[in-house]
Amino acid sequence: MYFDTSYIAKFYFNEPESAPVRELVRKADFIYSSLWALAEFHAVLHRHLREGALSTKDAKDLAARFAGHIDDGLWNLVPVGEALLRRTSARMVAAPRGVFLRTADAVHLMTAHETGERDVWTNDRHMLAAAAHFGLTGRSV
Repeated sequence: MYFDTSYIAKFYFNEPESAPVRELVRKADFIYSSLWALAEFHAVLHRHLREGALSTKDAKDLAARFAGHIDDGLWNLVPVGEALLRRTSARMVAAPRGVFLRTADAVHLMTAHETGERDVWTNDRHMLAAAAHFGLTGRSV
């Protein structure tokens, strides 16, 4: 199973769709994401902190919990190296005109493709629409 960062964040925050995402996590044997999610998740923490939804202590506690879950194997983060970025770039250049691709989304989609996953779980409408260009099915709860 492959999660983008938005689905990882839903595991930690009470947002719409958090309960079904947590249920997916409970049922999954293995969850992949891109190492890109490491930086993106901390950006989510910072946004919540900046907006006043989290205290500094709560942000640090969630960061530590996330790190612990990585260490425990809940999130299996796939390294992002030059080869993956080159393949991502080539796929972006080859995308049809109507495919809306952002860099982080493309990195996640290519990573999911390269892990052998058939589906990518996200609530991002652009990523869901672009998944087919990477040979994937976009799924959302």
